[in-house]
Amino acid sequence: METTHASTRRILGASLVGTAVEFYDFYIYATAASLVFGPLFFPSDSPSAQLLAAYASFAVAFIARPIGALVFGHYGDRIGRKSTLVASLLMMGGSTLAIAFLPTYASAGWVAPVLLCLLRFGQGFGLGGEWGGAALLAVENAPPGWRARFGMFPQLGAPVGFIAANGLFLLLGLWLSDADFRDWGWRLPFLASALLVAVGLWVRLKLTETPAFAAMTAHSPPPAVPIAELLRDHWRATLGGTLGVIACFALFYLSTAFALGFGTTKLGYARETFLGVQLVAILFLALGILLSGWLSDRFDPRRVLIGGCLAAVATGLVLAPLMESGSLLLVGAFLALALFVMGFVYGPLGAWLPGLFPARVRYTGASMAFNMGGILGGGLAPIIAQALADRGGLAPVGWYLGVAAAASLVAVFSLQAAPHID
Repeated sequence: METTHASTRRILGASLVGTAVEFYDFYIYATAASLVFGPLFFPSDSPSAQLLAAYASFAVAFIARPIGALVFGHYGDRIGRKSTLVASLLMMGGSTLAIAFLPTYASAGWVAPVLLCLLRFGQGFGLGGEWGGAALLAVENAPPGWRARFGMFPQLGAPVGFIAANGLFLLLGLWLSDADFRDWGWRLPFLASALLVAVGLWVRLKLTETPAFAAMTAHSPPPAVPIAELLRDHWRATLGGTLGVIACFALFYLSTAFALGFGTTKLGYARETFLGVQLVAILFLALGILLSGWLSDRFDPRRVLIGGCLAAVATGLVLAPLMESGSLLLVGAFLALALFVMGFVYGPLGAWLPGLFPARVRYTGASMAFNMGGILGGGLAPIIAQALADRGGLAPVGWYLGVAAAASLVAVFSLQAAPHID
């Protein structure tokens, strides 16, 4: 099935725009959790306890993500990629918008953090079906020799969404006083998500079904229970894929959510200053994704992932010396390095992870592996890192990053090259 230039642009735009919206929604929560959710929803005499509670609510979404992956994967493998992607975007966007209207603990008591966690669960549930579907949309439409470069477009949504989220928080910090930001300004990024979701829906509703799914349904009926077939016939690929994505999540959330909270509390940097440094550093993530996508097509995604995991282990060793250097320039250098390396363990996933599974269970398999890895590498990362830093400084945080990267290295090395998408 040959695609026109217009349809190619539409496909790549939909895979990027959708995940940009999703990561914007997801990351404005991470930023708000690092900056204001502690005192607003989890009041305590200890600032560290407030931050830990806010990070715990952040982790709720990672628990929801595999559940969302299971549900959206089921329908994505049975009824198609397009409609499932639209539903996941609506779930994520609706939950994010509702957070803007939440009462705080001061006005609603314990009901406020409960509602916050419920909506955080909704965010994670929606995102559980997002990445896998966007990656399949790209790679299942890619011509031979372009799988990784097509597959990197969902990953590019991460820096785009991050820049939009952090950029908006930075502008609000410059325009509003600390009191106004704490009282109502933090709600504006959640309100703005409605406009971004509308753009994402407009693009996705114009799509057609992917050739791989259409060919699969033309030759055989879809699986009655995709997760059962996945766990029966492809459990090794699922386990290996889950462990293989840990490094990218650990790198991202340690160098964004944790670093922001630690940098603005323990290290004493101003919020706007640190957000500005992160905005520059995130450009290196985009550069890493672009380079890794090109290298993955030139060689193969597995080799690039192995190289990225080795670099991630080394990055953990320099975390403490650079972050505790007392120099904002060196702090920025670490963040840029970590996010650049993340590009090499994140960019190839769009081609590598779906390629571990046949089309019959590809949506379920890629989504489950990606989101289970998200719990291990991302959902717990800010909590573990904060606890380690409170007890032993940043050196143990670097060791934690090294161990996470080593786990991914072993998993990727143990699996053969992805056989199903070539």
